[in-house]
Amino acid sequence: MSKKEITIIVLLASINFTHILDFMIMMPLGNYLMPAFDITPKQFSFLIAAYPVSSFIAGITMFFLADLFERKKLLLTTYIGFIIGTAACGFANSYHLLLIARIVAGLFGGIIGGQVLAFIGDLFTYERRGAAMGAVMSAFAIASSVGVTISLYMVEAFGNNWHVPFMLVAFLALIIFFLCYKFLPTLKKHLAGNLNSTGSERLMKIFRVISNKRTGLTLVFSGVTMMGHFLIIPLITSYMEFNMGYEKSVIPIVYLVGGVSSLVAAIFLGRLSDRIGKLTVFSYCVPISFVFVILLTNLPVLPFSIVLVFFAIWFALATGRAVSSQTMVTGVTDEQGRGSFMSLNSSVQQLGSGIASLVSGFIVTEDRTTHKLFHYEWVGYLSVLVLFVALLIGRHLFKNTDSRKAVYKTL
Repeated sequence: MSKKEITIIVLLASINFTHILDFMIMMPLGNYLMPAFDITPKQFSFLIAAYPVSSFIAGITMFFLADLFERKKLLLTTYIGFIIGTAACGFANSYHLLLIARIVAGLFGGIIGGQVLAFIGDLFTYERRGAAMGAVMSAFAIASSVGVTISLYMVEAFGNNWHVPFMLVAFLALIIFFLCYKFLPTLKKHLAGNLNSTGSERLMKIFRVISNKRTGLTLVFSGVTMMGHFLIIPLITSYMEFNMGYEKSVIPIVYLVGGVSSLVAAIFLGRLSDRIGKLTVFSYCVPISFVFVILLTNLPVLPFSIVLVFFAIWFALATGRAVSSQTMVTGVTDEQGRGSFMSLNSSVQQLGSGIASLVSGFIVTEDRTTHKLFHYEWVGYLSVLVLFVALLIGRHLFKNTDSRKAVYKTL
């Protein structure tokens, strides 16, 4: 890659890092928020789901508008909104105020994800897109490891103050905003075929996408894949502390080890998918991950070091699944429609994770005295079932994807 390409990827990965960290940090904070606000797992699931569900609504809206704006301007405008919403989370002092702040952050954060993917789709050919996508999506791994770990240690350092991580994310995002303003390129090529479209034409566009067998099924694939992944995530740290007896202080180590594993997997499996095929990588990662989903939701009493190994492998497989699946998804549309489609795709993913959080919250119950969780293993079985459906859809939908020639231009 050229120096210019590397700079762009680092900046896009940095944007991804902040909005992913903002979403992810809520999950390990359940150990603090549920006792602090005296709320149930169901109420906590509303806090988790508020971000992705509001992101879904924003993404649907941007389907009609995303390709009418220059990519950089749209990305930075929504990034400012995200910074404001995240800072508001840091100042919230009640359950309901925090819920409102999560909705605001989600409205803008959901748009950001789709536009980052649109940038990658516009700038890199399909043959090179796996490596680029892996590099950008490594932000998930860094957010999981460095971001979540540091955030949780800061919570403890400031006297169990859960507000601190949100203020940290808002501060980092503000710095990244100015760097992106200076170094990200202006992308206008997609505007040529979109500026003259009428409102009714854009309205028909979403119906064509949904009704089209390939694009419609792609959206189902993205939503189902994300739902299968997030079913077990929201309550996993609470399960480890209140059910398995691991100290709160060791939770950051889980995210550190898992995040490092994800980072290695994102880079290695992204490049591997360019060589042997995106669908091949996806088809191996999904079924192997079933074993670890079942293990993690039915944990026997084991040394903590063995549990860390389980988490490391599970994080790596989940990352390989995400990188390969989203690279295939970017190839479904051409340049002119990619921004709108990826916004819609991102919103469907957010909806999938939001539904997963709500389903998990309704399935799992809690002993209000000990905070011990019940029926968490049911969520694991459901996750395997949902991911199996995603595997079947993916193998049907993308069976010829890796053999076709890409038609998009690079930098």
